[in-house]
Amino acid sequence: MEKIRIDKWLWAARFYKTRSLAVDEIDKGRVLINQLETKASREVKAGDVVAMRQGHYARTVKVLGVSDKRGAAPVAQLLYEETPESLQARALAAEQRRFGTEPAQSLTHGRPTKRDRRDLQKDWNNRWSASVDE
Repeated sequence: MEKIRIDKWLWAARFYKTRSLAVDEIDKGRVLINQLETKASREVKAGDVVAMRQGHYARTVKVLGVSDKRGAAPVAQLLYEETPESLQARALAAEQRRFGTEPAQSLTHGRPTKRDRRDLQKDWNNRWSASVDE
């Protein structure tokens, strides 16, 4: 077997959990073969370069072998080799995500959290009052 459909190869190489997820990503234009948009029925062969988006990361791999059967992860990793540029970009993106800000910290409105409610109750006893007690 020297050629196989790209959706089957992506599934067999364990980039996507199901073939339908692979087809969805291909239809959205997130998978390129040799820098060209493709269809799920496009055949891939050894030597092709596949660029894809997997979660938050963009990956570029060189196809080393083809298989239509989904095997164990160590066997699936023998089907491709990730390019050094892709490895470096993924490591940089992971580091940026790790040191990035928490999206919830930027929320300044909306429903108060439990901590916000506690802080509001602390201030409740110290608030100004128009009473004549003082």
